[in-house]
Formats: sequence, structure tokens, C-alpha cells
Amino acid sequence: MNRTKMKFNGYLKLRIGEAVGLKPTTFSLRHSVMFNKSPPALDPYIVVKVDDYKIGQTHTKQKTNTPTYNEEFCLNVMDGNKLEMAVFHDTPIGYDDFVANCILKFEDFIQTTNSGQTFDGWVSNTLLKTGM
Repeated sequence: MNRTKMKFNGYLKLRIGEAVGLKPTTFSLRHSVMFNKSPPALDPYIVVKVDDYKIGQTHTKQKTNTPTYNEEFCLNVMDGNKLEMAVFHDTPIGYDDFVANCILKFEDFIQTTNSGQTFDGWVSNTLLKTGM
């Protein structure tokens, strides 16, 4: 059975409220273990992409595993397939550490073209794919 993928064309308004229960990855804990220190709190920020194209990122929140952002991203999307939100830990030295990500397919939100419904809700933390 050949299933045609539905593409999203329209205006996307994404509001990121908060991230809950973030945990440092094993990789980010490497220095704490080596020097017998307690794990530090994260300095997280979220990168937002549509079809692997970065559309923006939130501000970095200092020393917290439950950051509150209340930031919006708005753009027109043509032939969109997926929305990705990836959480990173801002590190002072080297590359930032990956914490978790979530990929949502636009076709999962499209119910029918005539329904007039919109999706307004939260992404459950069960959808997150962590770097642990």
C-alpha cells in the first residue's frame, strides 16, 4: 500500500513554555565523576527546527533542570514534514552537550482539511528521546 505523506503549508506559531525533568547525560557528567563532584545543574536552551532547518532557539536558562521559557516562534511553512525541538546544555568549553530531543510529524496533527481544528497542547515527556 503506497501511502502519500501529508505536507504542512501554512503559518506555524509555536510557544515553548517549559521543559520538565531534564537530566544531564552520561557524557556531560564525565568531569563530575572524574573529580568526584556532585552533578551540576544544566544551563539548557532549546533549538527549534523545521525539516532540519534551524528557525531559532530559546534563551539559555542558568543552573536549572526545569527551565521556563515562554518564548514563541512564528513562521510560514511550505511543504513541511516535521518539527524538531532539541535541548542542549550550554557549556563554557567546547561544543554544547545534547540533552534530549523530540521530533513531531506535521501529518500527525493534520486531521482533515475541513475540520477547522487546531492543535493546542503539550508535548508529553514520553515523546522525548533522551541522550542517556
